[in-house]
Amino acid sequence: MRKIQLFLLVLIFATLTACVTTTTQKGMVGIDRQQLMLVSPQEMEAGSIKAYSKILAEAKKNNALNPDPKQLQRIRNIANRLIPKTSAFRSDAPHWNWEVNIIKSDQINAWCMPGGKIVFYTGIIEKLDLTDAEIAAIMGHEIAHALREHGRERASHAQMQGLGLALLGTATGAQASTLELTSMIMDVTFNLPNSREHEIEADRMGVELAARAGFNPYAAVDFWKKMKQKSQGSPPEFMSTHPSHENRIQDLKNYAGRVKGLYLANRS
Repeated sequence: MRKIQLFLLVLIFATLTACVTTTTQKGMVGIDRQQLMLVSPQEMEAGSIKAYSKILAEAKKNNALNPDPKQLQRIRNIANRLIPKTSAFRSDAPHWNWEVNIIKSDQINAWCMPGGKIVFYTGIIEKLDLTDAEIAAIMGHEIAHALREHGRERASHAQMQGLGLALLGTATGAQASTLELTSMIMDVTFNLPNSREHEIEADRMGVELAARAGFNPYAAVDFWKKMKQKSQGSPPEFMSTHPSHENRIQDLKNYAGRVKGLYLANRS
């Protein structure tokens, strides 16, 4: 039994080593962290297409899809400036099958699924009275998550944990409750910091994308100041999956300064 377990450990280690990569070029902001990718990009993209279609169909059913043509055109015009600039991080990204839509909702939220499936909620645009540059900052951040394939990375980490827990259960005969506790501990100590890494990477790449598209990168700072005002009493950073507003704003100021020259060269 021990020989089998040792063989499985070696096999898992070899698999993990072979799947360590980085999905993007560094860009001016210098993102070069190695990533563990066990899940295939084809699986993620196929899943995102289905999920995106389902979300849009539900919104259409509720008369919430793209309620304001003028607002939709505004969002798509900003996207059309940002998308070509994704080539700074990935040569294939400008050729993705991009989609950009708006859903009527009070949610202060926006996202970009793998493969370039973007949604903005009316709540984030209207409640925060966003400028075009602030929309570009948010969209650049969400696009950066897709460029870096953070969703695939998180799915891969979950798969890796599943392999480890299965092996642990086989080796120790642990009951389900013990495995659940182990999973929770791994989540707090492993996934929580990793999620912050993803947010920081997306922040930094987002300001570069905005600057390359001719949007003031300091608009990201303005946006997070608005978010800070909207979320008074938020939990401290060590209990959150996102950086604190103060740390985030300071980091964005730093990286907006680094890409200011790109903005000045492209703002026409």
